[in-house]
Amino acid sequence: MSVPDEVVDRVAGQPSSAFLATTVDDRPHVAPVWYLYDDGHVFFFTQGRKLANIRRNPRVALAIEGPDSAWLAVLRGTATVREDEPLRLTVADQLFGQYLDDDEAYRDADGDPQGALVDVEVGSTTLRES
Repeated sequence: MSVPDEVVDRVAGQPSSAFLATTVDDRPHVAPVWYLYDDGHVFFFTQGRKLANIRRNPRVALAIEGPDSAWLAVLRGTATVREDEPLRLTVADQLFGQYLDDDEAYRDADGDPQGALVDVEVGSTTLRES
């Protein structure tokens, strides 16, 4: 799916609030994530319950809210856990750079990002203006 330019303009390169929704056994789970948007894909690092849910049911939704709640974009798609180490490091550098001046707290002693890298291929979007 091609993500509309009006959605890309809102979600790409911004340290906006994002909430990931997963579901297993018809039980929804919503949790905040920091994300990186790149060409129809949303990347984030996660672990614990979010990761377990994604591994069991890769269909997810992300709700991304603009500053002062001026707009809301919902992106729905299919999540894949990516093991490719060069990709993990590249995404970590870009994603953490969007949100932080110092990202040491989110890397282990070897400088690797904590958690699994998840790649959501966006399948559909909704944009609501306030």
